[in-house]
Amino acid sequence: MAATYMHIGIPITNKKPGMVYNEGAKFWCSNVDDYDYKIEYLKFEEGTPFPEVLHRTPHVAYKVDDLETYIADADSVICGPMMANETDRLAFVWKDGAILELYQEG
Repeated sequence: MAATYMHIGIPITNKKPGMVYNEGAKFWCSNVDDYDYKIEYLKFEEGTPFPEVLHRTPHVAYKVDDLETYIADADSVICGPMMANETDRLAFVWKDGAILELYQEG
């Protein structure tokens, strides 16, 4: 198993400048490279398919080499696996009391 830190995701209630809207998933997202420490700010809109716990709890994202192996090692699955784009997949899980975003490039 190999995991590489990607970012920390922090849900917010007010948009920050430069955030981009994901119309399909109904949330606003900042570019992690716009902030020191690779911070991703997220503002979820009504009707988003993402569970409520992600709207109010920060997560740490890792790029992983085998999504299924990491999901099997998790305490529980919050959502996913799902397609992040045409080739990449992701899932949100609970592990040791923290929310992790697991991201596998296709």
